[in-house]
Amino acid sequence: MSALYDHLATGATTVCRAWLVVRRDGAAYGFTDHDADLSFGGHLFKASAGMTARVVQQTTGLSVDNSEALGALSDTSVTEADILAGRFDGADIRCWIVNWANPEQRVEQFRGTFGEITRAGGQFRAELRGQTEPLNQPQGRTYQRACSAVLGDSDCKLNVLQPEFSVDATVVSVAGSVVRLSAVPNFAKDWFQRGKLLVTSGAAAGLVGLIKHDRMDAAFRLIELWAVLGVDPVAGDMVRLEAGCDKTADTCRGKFGNFLNFRGFPHIPGDDWLASYPVSTQVNDGGSVVR
Repeated sequence: MSALYDHLATGATTVCRAWLVVRRDGAAYGFTDHDADLSFGGHLFKASAGMTARVVQQTTGLSVDNSEALGALSDTSVTEADILAGRFDGADIRCWIVNWANPEQRVEQFRGTFGEITRAGGQFRAELRGQTEPLNQPQGRTYQRACSAVLGDSDCKLNVLQPEFSVDATVVSVAGSVVRLSAVPNFAKDWFQRGKLLVTSGAAAGLVGLIKHDRMDAAFRLIELWAVLGVDPVAGDMVRLEAGCDKTADTCRGKFGNFLNFRGFPHIPGDDWLASYPVSTQVNDGGSVVR
């Protein structure tokens, strides 16, 4: 760091900026606004992508540092298909000021994640959010009847990969948000409603859709998603269906046998109880309203 500052103090500088983007699937991309490629830290930073960034707004408090990155959509780096598929959503990003004549002289200027990504005119524009962004997320638990856990997470503790809760199927066709799959005979209608569809092969591998409706006909399973996938799977691609949960106590107990880990409060009286009043035809012994 001090070496770069000494270089800046000379007045005749050879500096540029470099960015490293690491997607959640582990794929890494390096970019620089220099006119030639750079290499340091085990990564190659390409000049051909034409990526630039605006001024970084930074503070000393807990406000979120932010900026924007601009770049050209490319077949070899950031593609429109990958953006549509959500593969760059939440990607980690680091930015350095680098002496391109001696890349070991550099200082990290920004570290954070991608926020909203838009595309137009053959370019993408990505909002950059600093490391204090997670502090804006709600924390703690909400006291409500429904379960606050996500099926299969660390709070739920259910293994959704058990054969009674998930199954692999083959894509037959896709029409908008409706995916027609090979028959899945061992699961009743609506078993996967409110569950997940995970694409496990093909160009759409890794994409996840939330299931709105789960129906059957004579030879196929019809899965309707709440939203179309960024990249449509094609006939022959494999998907995994995971059981759905409506987050009620009865479903947790009866469908999954997991009531020990239920994260809701099903015995909390509702708003109707607050407005209740004694009725002569009912028992008014002061006992529990939960029977």
